[in-house]
Amino acid sequence: MNPSIARNPIPESKNALRKTLLEARLHAALQPGGEAALSRRLLDALKRHEPACVGFYWPLQGEFDARGAIAIWLATGGRRQASLPVIRTRHEALEFHAWAPDTPMKTGHHRIPEPASGQVVTPDLLVIPCVGFDAQGYRLGYGGGYYDRTLAAWPAATRPVTVGVAYEACRTDTLQREAHDIPLDLIITDAACYPQPAA
Repeated sequence: MNPSIARNPIPESKNALRKTLLEARLHAALQPGGEAALSRRLLDALKRHEPACVGFYWPLQGEFDARGAIAIWLATGGRRQASLPVIRTRHEALEFHAWAPDTPMKTGHHRIPEPASGQVVTPDLLVIPCVGFDAQGYRLGYGGGYYDRTLAAWPAATRPVTVGVAYEACRTDTLQREAHDIPLDLIITDAACYPQPAA
């Protein structure tokens, strides 16, 4: 049995599960080697999918900070772009604005920093933070539904590759799925990748 599952008993609601997993994530983020392992797996995923433009996220408390890995990726390719999500209107799909390590930032909705330039770009790969996840690629977020709305509004033919980022301690078998949930293409953790290839 996955030890993280043993630490995350079945809650009575999605909010209870979210609270439990946020606590597990805070503890996992303090463990040595986790950030380095996630950086390696993220760079491996970017090498495998070869995107021209990556959308990622500004790290909140307990989240893996992808900025270092993204900066390395940008520096090793000539025409690569990175971007961060911007909430133009609450409860609407996200917009993505160009980001580089020296980009001026401003405070956006939910007090999350966002690029000040306003240059809109279209990522072909999204790096998405996960509060929790299951082995089939389904994700639990913060409950705002921003990524669900963003992916649902994206034309299927041009939908970006989706790479979730989580700590292994946040994997659970108790994840409740809803009709609008879209599994991510890949979820990377400090210990593994999901869905795992068939043996």
